[in-house]
Amino acid sequence: MDLIKKGSHTAKEGFKNERDIVKKFNNWKKDKEAQDWLIIMDYELSEIEYVEAIIISAYKTDVQVQIKIKLKKAIDVENLQIKLVSNLKGFNQIDKRWVDKYQEMWNIPFDITEILKKYTGEIAPTIKNPKDSRRMFINEFSEKTQKKLLNWFENNKFLIINDIIKGRGKFASEWMLVVQKIETNSRWILKTINIVINHFSNGNVIVTKRGNIKIGKITMQRKGGDAGRKTSQMLQFKINPAELFDIG
Repeated sequence: MDLIKKGSHTAKEGFKNERDIVKKFNNWKKDKEAQDWLIIMDYELSEIEYVEAIIISAYKTDVQVQIKIKLKKAIDVENLQIKLVSNLKGFNQIDKRWVDKYQEMWNIPFDITEILKKYTGEIAPTIKNPKDSRRMFINEFSEKTQKKLLNWFENNKFLIINDIIKGRGKFASEWMLVVQKIETNSRWILKTINIVINHFSNGNVIVTKRGNIKIGKITMQRKGGDAGRKTSQMLQFKINPAELFDIG
């Protein structure tokens, strides 16, 4: 049992999507990996009466697992966030919204909001000869402005990281299951969301060489892409979930 709870595990086969995870949980009596996940969640398999997993959409939780324990009236609920990666550096979008939505969530001051909108391109560049005519990179702002922005993110770092990784409300995630498939090999790791938050919050708030912002181990950047549609002006946060395989 102790070995199951430590480190990462080789998977017999890859899991293509959340539906595969749901099927495995719902077949827990025969599925060895589902049994391992339940053990990591601190359940005694012999005490479980039934398990029912469902897909949740539009929240941090992707799969909700309901577990009925024998001789216990209440049903336990575990909320899992699923990250499927296919390479060693599987950078994964963890959150994406319009700047105004983040302003509402975090009560961002007007001057910081304006900086972020210039960064994403909602507000046109206010300098001569920007590197990108559509927007400004963080390192194109004055040192004073950069310092103001970094200070705000540093002062609100844990609120931000908690919201973009765990979320809020009844569908806030409690676990992160990372499944990585490289060529013919697959492996998975299941960690509590608090361990995930502690890992990705480790580090300072800095401006990167490319002119984005790094909050601990989380990268903040303009969404871009989308064939130039307005949605490219959204703000996004990205992590490399595969890093969790290295923290033991």
